[in-house]
Amino acid sequence: MAVEPTLAFDIETVPDVDGARRLYPLDGVDAAAAEAALLARQRAEKGNEFLPPHLQRVAAIACCLRAGDELRVWSLGDPAAAEAELIQRFFDGIEKYRPVLVSWNGSGFDLPVMHYRALIHGIAAPRYWDTGHFERESKWDSYIGRYQFRHIDLMDVLALYQARNYVRLDELARLCGLPGKLGMDGSQVADAVRAGRLAAVRAYCETDALNTYLLFLRFQRLRGLLDADAWLAEEARVRAFVAAGGAPHWVEFARAWGEGPCFATTGRDGPERPARDGRAGPSENR
Repeated sequence: MAVEPTLAFDIETVPDVDGARRLYPLDGVDAAAAEAALLARQRAEKGNEFLPPHLQRVAAIACCLRAGDELRVWSLGDPAAAEAELIQRFFDGIEKYRPVLVSWNGSGFDLPVMHYRALIHGIAAPRYWDTGHFERESKWDSYIGRYQFRHIDLMDVLALYQARNYVRLDELARLCGLPGKLGMDGSQVADAVRAGRLAAVRAYCETDALNTYLLFLRFQRLRGLLDADAWLAEEARVRAFVAAGGAPHWVEFARAWGEGPCFATTGRDGPERPARDGRAGPSENR
């Protein structure tokens, strides 16, 4: 089966303390105090600590690439790589493969963060931004067109572009019998980075990227672009990757996923939905 290159991705971020120093009177304040002041300002203005995209710094980018006969999941750069290198590598991948990008809330968070950070670092990404200037077909098939499918924000599309219908990745993944969030959640990332646990953050980011890709396979089935056999073959490819991974987060992913395919009402017989401990069982409340 011919496979168009597909890249499911996820990012993790931390507060941009250096940027905050340029915007607010924080000269002479150490990093911890500056971050506390930045978050306090956000609480006072918005009632929460979730900073806007331009005040987020990228700590990790995880990719799940399906191209040709290849499926792989990895974090860009080595752990010591600077933010600019991570973002440049991401856009270099788009230049090389021109993949279908797949995300969960990528339009609402991940991509705006990378747009601002790429601008700050002086990064070029011509193929990503092309709307027909370089390649004619990009006019109707661009990454930045909300209603085009070169970038598919699954959360946005499945909600029919209505914010009231948005659902968390973890909840929909688990409803579909997938592992969902493993190891931590986004609210714990900054503390983990401060504690020197970047490897754990990168592992968490990779499992989110793979959850996103597995939901994308179901979306392709929903659209009629994968029949049942092709869908199960692609899931089997993912299972083989996870089984061969060996790293603790892939061992945990496999254990949480269970042993067999998860069928809802598909018009064909299939095994019962696996329970979280891997034993076959009926659907459970999650």
